[in-house]
Amino acid sequence: MILGRGVRRAARLRKAGGGSAVPGLVVNRVAPGFLGSVLSSFPEGLVVVSGSAGKSTTTKMLVEILTAHGKRIFTNPSTANISQGLTSALLERASLTGRIDADLAVLEMDEGHGALLSDRFRARLVLLTNVMTDQIDRFHDAEKVQAMLARIASRAADAVVLNGDDALLTALTPRAAVVRFGVSDAVLAASPRGLGYSATTADRLQGGTRVLAVTGREARIEVRGAALSVRLPAKGVHYAVDAAGALAASEQLLGAAFDASTAAAALDAMAPVFGRGEIVSVRGRRVEFVLVQNIASFQLNVDELDEGLDQVLVAMGSDVRDPSYFWPADTARIGRARIVSGSKADEVALQLLYQGVAVDRIEPDLDRALDDFLALPEPDRGIKTIVFTADSMRRTRSHLGLAG
Repeated sequence: MILGRGVRRAARLRKAGGGSAVPGLVVNRVAPGFLGSVLSSFPEGLVVVSGSAGKSTTTKMLVEILTAHGKRIFTNPSTANISQGLTSALLERASLTGRIDADLAVLEMDEGHGALLSDRFRARLVLLTNVMTDQIDRFHDAEKVQAMLARIASRAADAVVLNGDDALLTALTPRAAVVRFGVSDAVLAASPRGLGYSATTADRLQGGTRVLAVTGREARIEVRGAALSVRLPAKGVHYAVDAAGALAASEQLLGAAFDASTAAAALDAMAPVFGRGEIVSVRGRRVEFVLVQNIASFQLNVDELDEGLDQVLVAMGSDVRDPSYFWPADTARIGRARIVSGSKADEVALQLLYQGVAVDRIEPDLDRALDDFLALPEPDRGIKTIVFTADSMRRTRSHLGLAG
């Protein structure tokens, strides 16, 4: 603990606000048992949330619901979901004896790192969101992701809560009890492009926790046989599915103490995770941030954009090794991009142009692009909208002073 805190202090002195993963990297090498020891120390156990997409939002939803029910929760930032980031997050809160004052840990885990760490933790519950074609430089096929999630699911003692519409997840056979959540036939029928999963099951759930209807940021979700109205942090059926997963997991964890109205109020009050449909005021301008991480999230989020937006900036960064990976997504709804930026600006601009989107300007320097975009007059229609990949999201957050 003393070593980790010393490294953290040194990293922050060297770069204010930075070096957050360095302490975890050092501690994992010097004391490889630290992570597993702390994860095993919570009185009411550990909950792990993993999957291709929706991890950050689902984790935050679950934390908000449990907190509203009086639970003291330790959780990790969405950017700290790999091994060194997890350890650094634990170091932030752990005492000198390596313990954290919380009832329960709810941790988002990257599917790859979670599988590698699976022999170091035992979870009370594992929540799995979906399997999508994602990060082809890391996960070359969906079956590889399925195998990683199977390893994580194998560490659950009480229950595995999984997306019942995802065929690759429903094929898993963990030792713990399986609880499914999903959408109704009507919701699937209203999603002409599907739900984005690598494989979708043929039959919908006929009971349990399922999404009954979605309109913008409003959703009706069946919970314990009754329809619960909730407000989502951003528009789209994918956010409603995240909410269903969080509600299903909350029911399992809280048992008889679960209260649907308390859960709904917690979801209604929840702010978006940074970049996931978040609307903020920056330099006197209202801006919506839209994070796209894979083909499915690109499509689902672009489909939810208001038609005829007057000012859109699209930024693709170094996290995308091969921009052609995104070509199956139809970007036409963007209509017009005032600026295309990031280290992959030329490549994403080519896709946009090919798919009928007007591109006013290509500016690879993201800082300059952001400054110029925000300096534009207020749009005639809608609000300023920035669509970005993860690397560009982090750089945007830093440049605009939104870190932390």
